[in-house]
Formats: sequence, C-alpha cells, structure tokens
Amino acid sequence: MPIRRTTAWILATAVATGAALVAQRGRAGWIAISEGQECPPGTTEARHLECAPPDSPPPSILDYRPRSTVVAPVHLVPKAKFPIVDVHTHGSASFVNNLERIREMDALNLRVLVDLSGGTDPGVIKRKVDAINASPYKDRFRVFANVEWSGAGGSGWRERAIANLRQAVQNGAIGLKVFKELGLSNRKADGSRLAVDDPDLDPVWDLAGELNIPVIIHTAEPQEFFSPLDYHNERWLELNIFRDRYRPPDRYPTFQQLMKERDHMFAKHPRTRFIAAHFGWCGNDLPRAARLLDALPNVVFDVAAVLYEFGRQPYAAAQFFTKYQDRIMFGKDVYDASEYPSYWRVFETHDEYFDYYRPYHAFWKLNGMGLSDAVLKKLYFQNALRVEPGLPQTGWPK
Repeated sequence: MPIRRTTAWILATAVATGAALVAQRGRAGWIAISEGQECPPGTTEARHLECAPPDSPPPSILDYRPRSTVVAPVHLVPKAKFPIVDVHTHGSASFVNNLERIREMDALNLRVLVDLSGGTDPGVIKRKVDAINASPYKDRFRVFANVEWSGAGGSGWRERAIANLRQAVQNGAIGLKVFKELGLSNRKADGSRLAVDDPDLDPVWDLAGELNIPVIIHTAEPQEFFSPLDYHNERWLELNIFRDRYRPPDRYPTFQQLMKERDHMFAKHPRTRFIAAHFGWCGNDLPRAARLLDALPNVVFDVAAVLYEFGRQPYAAAQFFTKYQDRIMFGKDVYDASEYPSYWRVFETHDEYFDYYRPYHAFWKLNGMGLSDAVLKKLYFQNALRVEPGLPQTGWPK
C-alpha cells in the first residue's frame, strides 16, 4: 500500500477509535476534538480532548449563580486603616452641608473627597469653592476644573481655554480633570477627531505645569470594550447591559491608538504632573503599567473603578504596589458608601475568594493583597498630598 494511503488510513483509524472510545463511555453527545480546537457550542471539555454537553438544559450566564463552598477566614473592613483622600469622585462638592454624607465619610475614614466635575465655567467653580469654604467641613472637599475641548484649533479657542483654566485655578480649583471624550468623540473646529496628543492642546498642558496643578486624565476604556463582542470577551455581560460602552472599530479609534496618543502627550510635557485615571487601563497588564511608569516619571496612577483587576492577581498586584508605592493614589469614581469596604478588604487583608460588588463588572472572585502599613499610607493619602498640593496638608498621621 502506498505510504500516503497508509498514513491516511492510520489517521482515519485513530479518529474512529477515539470516537468509539468516547461512545463507549455511554454518554450521548460526547465529541472528540484535536489539540488547539475549541469545544463546540453547548459542550465543555469534560476529559482531555473530549467535549460533553450537560444532561439538563444549561442556565444562562445571568442565572448561573453557584454557591461557593470555600471555608476561609473572613475579615470585613468597614473602616479604612488610615484616613483616605479619594482623588476621583464626581459631584461630591454637593455633599458639603449634607450631614448624612459626612457621617458616612467619617465611618469609612474618608477624610477628603475630590470632585473632578467642577465644570468649565470659572464662575461655577467659584460658587462651589465658596460653598465649601463657608462650611464647617471645608477641609473635607476639593474641586477640579474642566476644559471644553470641542472646537480646538478654531478661532479664539486657545485663548478661551487658557483664560478659563487660569481663572478657575484662581477661583479655587486644585487641578484639571480630562474626561474620556477627549480622543473618543471630541471634535476639532474642522470636524476631525481631536487626538489626545494634538499640538493645539499643548498650551493647556503647559499651563497646568506652570500653575503647579495636576492633570487627571481618563483616556480610552477597558481594552475589551474595543475587542470583538463575542463569547470570548470577558466584559460581554457588561457590554450587553450597557451597550453604549462598546467601542466598535468603525466608530472609534483603537485601544492601542489611544494609548499611543496619551503616552506621547505625557512624554511631551515632562514638567506637568499627570494622573492616569483607572490605572491607565493597565490593571490587567502590569508589565505594561511598569513600562509606562518607568518611562514617564511625571505620571502616577489612581485605582478608581479597577479593583477587580488587583483582586484577581493579588500576588503580582501586591508586588507592583510595593515596588511603585510612590506612584499610586486611591480613587473610587462613583460614590457609594456600601462599596468602599471592598477596597479596604482587598488592600488590607489576605482574605481569599470573596465577591466583587458588581457581578456584571467582573464575574470572578477577589482576593486580598495584604499591603503593608507603609504602602497603605502612601496609597491612601501621602501620595495624594504630594501630587495635589491644594489638598489640606495638616492633620495627617505620620
């Protein structure tokens, strides 16, 4: 028999034998697959290279809620070990005379909330700052300014942006917040997309350096928001609950393009301090985060809304937070008193395999990082006091 025909016969026999072995197990619907091949829909790999369907109809991703049988120590942390500066909140300046919110903050050990949504109008910022200064809680709140980016490059835009930011800082703003629309949807005067590193914006970044205020910038979204919306996307559920968060390539620049623009902008302005919000969307890629910090000494991270990244890789995250302990600041994003203790538990304990507070956000469990007191102090308040000199500078623990 020719060699080629012999080889084909051997392969066919092997496949048939494998299928027969699967059938001999007495389980209907079992399917043999090859190395590197995925199981067909409706099945899972029950044995090596053997896929099987469940006997009962499978639940949907929404209805499958298995109970954990892990018995492990539980150390709930209702109050942070050290006072907190939350450098990433929105609308918190309105809490200034809200006694219920003040009591919540005290119970959580939230010393200062920084409201990043101060607005683009210096007059509005002045009213917010005046209300804070007139309150008995004037050391509990601070406000950042914003810039209207749309229309950049047009007649008079630069002069207005510079004048408004300068006046906002004179009126009490302690920093500049840049929202995610820059790079994603803001348009120049000529209608083209306004890139994060567009030269027309350079005077704004330079002014921030001149005024000695930090710039906290939210660029892009989690990387999976830009990936195909298929069953391999780990944010599939979130993106199908909040469809406006999906960033298809026919409507938006790629994730990598936005990262490139942002990092180029950071590098162009070494005398300006930048806070890359949401860990710069590098929480899932700590080597990338390390390269960014190593290359750009004027950049720090906040941890707002990315706790799920650290809790699923607690050993690597703890090592990263320790190595870069001078470059990470606490932030939460959406104020919700019930959610802050999850941050304290991840950062302060060695607890294992506990729930995240938003199951659509992360379907996996969290684990504690057990950070040292020295690292916690820098994360919770010391780094913020250095990066944001407009914060209250007295009354902090040593």
